[in-house]
Amino acid sequence: MRVIKTAMNIVLSKIEHKGQPYIGFETSTNAAVNRVFTDCFFARWSRTRKTWYIPVDIEKARSLCKLLKKIDAVVILAPPGLFPEAAVMKPTIVELVSKESTPNNIKRAVPGRFFLKQHQDRLNIYRQTLILHGYSNNTIKTYLNEFVQFLQAIKKTDPESLTPDRLKDYLEYCFVKLQLSENTIHSRLNALKFYYEKVLNRLKFFWRIPRPKKHLILPKVLGEEELRRLFAAVSNLKHKAILFVAYSAGLRVSEVVNLRLEDIDRGRMQLFVYCSKGKKDRYVRLSPVVLDVLEEYYKSCYPRPANYLFEGQDVGTPISTRTAQTVFSEAKTKAGIIKTISFHGLRHSFATHMLEKGVDVKYIKEILGHFNIKTTERYLHVRREYLVNLESPIESLFRDPLLSNGKPDLRHQQSPPGNADSGVSNQKNLPSSTNKKNDWRR
Repeated sequence: MRVIKTAMNIVLSKIEHKGQPYIGFETSTNAAVNRVFTDCFFARWSRTRKTWYIPVDIEKARSLCKLLKKIDAVVILAPPGLFPEAAVMKPTIVELVSKESTPNNIKRAVPGRFFLKQHQDRLNIYRQTLILHGYSNNTIKTYLNEFVQFLQAIKKTDPESLTPDRLKDYLEYCFVKLQLSENTIHSRLNALKFYYEKVLNRLKFFWRIPRPKKHLILPKVLGEEELRRLFAAVSNLKHKAILFVAYSAGLRVSEVVNLRLEDIDRGRMQLFVYCSKGKKDRYVRLSPVVLDVLEEYYKSCYPRPANYLFEGQDVGTPISTRTAQTVFSEAKTKAGIIKTISFHGLRHSFATHMLEKGVDVKYIKEILGHFNIKTTERYLHVRREYLVNLESPIESLFRDPLLSNGKPDLRHQQSPPGNADSGVSNQKNLPSSTNKKNDWRR
């Protein structure tokens, strides 16, 4: 079956990601469609394949397609037999989601990949408790996903019957069998801790369960010359303004896209960041350079932004974080920057450069909106002076024979007579052919 792609077509296919089978949803860029996938807690984005994907689960595919149909998205199933284990999906997914009742053989089609009724009830209570505690949408999505993975692993086992020792066995399974990272284990522990302590009211239930030591990941930053190339590579004024605002104030991508026109205080030269991570409001400095860029961008807009500073295709709605990340990725490629770094690297670069200019780490903590000073202190380890001002022992070793150009003359280094363990071998004892062909110093 040949699929003709249009702006609202979504093509389903079976893909393999990290050795596991998934259902892929290939679609063109659309704000409404992306919002559905972003709000869906079991949907993930693949950077390598540039497509959304979900677990091979008929029920999940059916519920997701129902949401997509509400915005008139056309869902097409690629060739028949794509899912041979699920005969009910052979015609089209459109027919499947149009039915109100689901045949019993759908659940048997993918064993172990569906929720029993009692698990679904627990999931609903878990979601409700998260909402009532006032957790952010991203936290709710993360916790739900981790809890779903846990329920799928225990299958028909009642989670209320598990003891701390049995949970240790499960976490060992996550480490050894699934080979999850320490950060993922911490995330799963937090989700389970919330369920047992907040939903089931079992206080101190996790006291006997140790937490793995986290890998200290240092932030990746761009140098000033790389930043100049990055900004110069962008010709679109809107895209340039997005990158300028992010770097100049050290904002997160979500904070940039959610800036409103009313958040710009020209009189006090400030930007107001509303309800950022941790539900914190804060003010950051508005650079005169950035203000000039924003004025040029605003004058070039047609139609003018009505509510948000950077609006998407629909008037009055912000651009998606995915769009801003794509802007950064394309600019990085055009600038010839080969570092593996994301949009968040602009925030890391801002903090590191501020430290290098002598700004106190306590002020940077307030600017970035960190709760803990230890989070900000990570940037102390990536300051340029931290490494440049330290002298390697090899520099003192070769300080005497330095030439006028500042480089050691390795060709004239000779070993002391009779010393076979010297760091530089005696060239006079080597054959002339070896000197010409195999000399690593050349």
